[in-house]
Amino acid sequence: MALNDSSKDERAFTYLVGIGVTHSIAPLMHDFVAQSLGYDWKFLAQECPTVEDAVALFRKPNFAGGVVTMPYKGTIMRHLDGLDEHATTIGACNNVYRSADGSLRGTNTDWRGIRGCLSDGDPQGKGKGRPALVIGAGGASRAALYALYDQLRCNPIYIVNRDAGEVDALRKDAEVYGGWVKIVWIRSVEEAKSLDAPYYIVGTVPDFEPKSPEELAGRDVIEYFLSHAGTENKGVLLDMCFKPRRTRWLKLAEKHGWKTVEGTGIIGHQIEEQYRLWIGEAAAKRIDVDAARAVLQKAAETSPAINF
Repeated sequence: MALNDSSKDERAFTYLVGIGVTHSIAPLMHDFVAQSLGYDWKFLAQECPTVEDAVALFRKPNFAGGVVTMPYKGTIMRHLDGLDEHATTIGACNNVYRSADGSLRGTNTDWRGIRGCLSDGDPQGKGKGRPALVIGAGGASRAALYALYDQLRCNPIYIVNRDAGEVDALRKDAEVYGGWVKIVWIRSVEEAKSLDAPYYIVGTVPDFEPKSPEELAGRDVIEYFLSHAGTENKGVLLDMCFKPRRTRWLKLAEKHGWKTVEGTGIIGHQIEEQYRLWIGEAAAKRIDVDAARAVLQKAAETSPAINF
């Protein structure tokens, strides 16, 4: 809808929906983007006790665009009118938009954030086609798998995870790639020693102190790869978690000389595609991406909710 047609444009709000979202650093960046493009919109980090509450917001006439976070990236899919190939392949939706016919549609842009962050840490693409490691086998690991295998051609993909059932489920979901991606669950340092080192490591789990035997074994595997990689094999560790902003995995990787990328960067690498779907390609091309990311970075650096 044209900017000068504001009398007919009811859109007023963009949203982040989920549980535990009040600490989000995204509102300042999204408000900056909207205002710079001439939209009098407000981005709200909205706590939604149920997925139905989130969908109800999206169905209102004043809905302009939605970001979906945990725990609704999977459950929201059945409430939408349509999904694109990214959402169906990954099995999760984190971006909702209204199409020209008024229907609500969903996509996944998390993988763009992951790919962009890894490229920031590896601008020459040295890690493409090499083994990679994902910490965790929950919902967020699917977007990491897509970015690593589909986009960066990394294979095999190592998994460090405490729960066998989650790994089995990830393997089943990975069948969508036609059996070409090899998922290797690593449970001990001894197993790790027999494998080629990963160049990319992506953390997809909350930042917590390992306690159980399985968690401690997983920590040892990651530290083994970080500490034993030769100079040419010290790649990039991206942690999708950013509460706290400086996670234990980032600190451990830096200790061993790896390049690290904070998870806050994932947000900034998605904005072009998000706004293309929310406002159209021509308007989205006018976004000053560098300025928007600078606003995001400042919000990250000053937020008491993630700096502790």
